[in-house]
Amino acid sequence: MTQPRIGYIGLGVMGGALARRLTREHKLTVFDLSPERCAEFAALGATVVGSPAEVGAASDIVLTCLPTSAQVREVIFGDNHGLIRGMKPGGIIVDQTSGATAQTRAMAAELAGVGIELIDGPVSGGPAGADAGTIAIMVGATDVQYARVAPVLKVISPNVTHVGPLGAGHTLKAVNNMMSAANRLLAFEAVAIAAANGLDPKVAVDVINQSSGRNNATLNVFPNHIFSDNFEARFTMALMEKDVALAAELGEAGGFGHLSLAPAILRNYRMGMERFGRNGDIHNMLRFYEEAAGKPVAKKPA
Repeated sequence: MTQPRIGYIGLGVMGGALARRLTREHKLTVFDLSPERCAEFAALGATVVGSPAEVGAASDIVLTCLPTSAQVREVIFGDNHGLIRGMKPGGIIVDQTSGATAQTRAMAAELAGVGIELIDGPVSGGPAGADAGTIAIMVGATDVQYARVAPVLKVISPNVTHVGPLGAGHTLKAVNNMMSAANRLLAFEAVAIAAANGLDPKVAVDVINQSSGRNNATLNVFPNHIFSDNFEARFTMALMEKDVALAAELGEAGGFGHLSLAPAILRNYRMGMERFGRNGDIHNMLRFYEEAAGKPVAKKPA
């Protein structure tokens, strides 16, 4: 059976890691605004082109991984150079962005008018998970669409799940990231409280990891980042704020506004953006708790 022609748009930290996995079995056609990223993929055997339209013209399936749904819209519908200027009817776009459910559904409805399909396939597990081929991919699509893209996505990782119809992947990703954002802040606060009361932060985390309070932040973030020379999460305040905001919007729309913890989480990350900048690393949130505790928690205080 003839393999589909695959394109990838957005070769940043996450998109680049996902696309590199695809180069193991597919010759990709790629586009990114960064010449350095494009050069890396050219060296891997990919065909680098000058616009999303050229990616669309050379591809049956195009994957996108961009910071926001607004940028996905620009890549798809942009004047003169958008994907739809080159992609033929019957093509399918898989959006791996952590995107907005409602915006994705709106774009899919517009694309249906020109015979192009759009589904969502966001990921969770970070660049390390993408590099290792263990990342979770959550797909919102029809059964027929899923069957078409699953073989391609499984080149990235075997952990591909059809989670529901269009938009379901973005919804699940948003609530997952809200939980991750909350767990990180709560773990930072808890360990800082322990340090303020005379405990060794490493001892506190070790015991929490044997106890009911353990979560990804205590199991992975502290040992692999906070207590090591690898403090950076490679994830910005602005991206985390965006993801929590998406979950908060979904909660409001679903009638959970009066119950939701999301607004409190959102306020914290917005405070982090004000202090550390939109591109500040999310692990800098620990600094607020260290200051309140009057004790260092990280191996190397800033």
